[in-house]
Amino acid sequence: MSRIGAVFDRNAQRGRTALVPYITAGDPEPGVTVPLMHAMVDAGADILELGVPFSDPMADGPVIQAACERALKHHMSLNDVLAMVRDFRQRDDRTPVVLMGYLNPIEVMGYGTLAASAADAGVDGVLTVDLPPEESHDLLVELHDRRIDPIFLIAPTSDSGRISRICAAASGFVYYVSLKGVTGSSALDVSSVASRLEIVRKLSDLPIGVGFGIKDPETAAQVARIADAVVVGSAIVNLVAANAGDAAMIREHVGGLLSSMRAAMDANSPGEDAA
Repeated sequence: MSRIGAVFDRNAQRGRTALVPYITAGDPEPGVTVPLMHAMVDAGADILELGVPFSDPMADGPVIQAACERALKHHMSLNDVLAMVRDFRQRDDRTPVVLMGYLNPIEVMGYGTLAASAADAGVDGVLTVDLPPEESHDLLVELHDRRIDPIFLIAPTSDSGRISRICAAASGFVYYVSLKGVTGSSALDVSSVASRLEIVRKLSDLPIGVGFGIKDPETAAQVARIADAVVVGSAIVNLVAANAGDAAMIREHVGGLLSSMRAAMDANSPGEDAA
């Protein structure tokens, strides 16, 4: 079983929802990233999403756009991100790492080279924001050969046919975008998200992660009641930006947010007391 599958299997047995924080690799500078990854695991993260800095992150709002700009000032490349995962694996061979980014750097590297290098580094999943499932065959072949899960986004506007196509191409889990717009948007409507997740669950057995608009322990707990994973991005990246000159403070503040989210989510988990 893959690391991602093992997380959802363990959590299903415990009645627990996965916590999936996102950071942009190399933000605010490369030396911060790997220690922060370990700190997030210590604070209760189950799966890590590691953003590959990109110059035109069209699905992301101003918070993550700025994070990409900070990282790119240090000339962060896809190879640099893979080296960070390899470094992370020196101490942690259990926590899944999902690369999240855009297609252009992958195309430049080449699908086969990316899959081989990612597997060698210890990457478990790849989410390519701007690659539709209908155009993903060649990359999927390479990822499947290396036992790397391709993760896809499901939009609030996706109809049943498209949801089925996305789920057929994906493995590990699917990522439901909880609201229209870019990352960091507000006004999360949990009841509306719950209705949409019921449709997805009728079409696929894959675990569902929900992201966009989750900013605090309260919203994390609300989403944990209806999803298999809670994905948190902009709220964390805001803390990175606010403490950009002090790596220890970044770890402290991000760890504090994740610990409070973990506690709020676990308060909803009837099986957690028995774990």
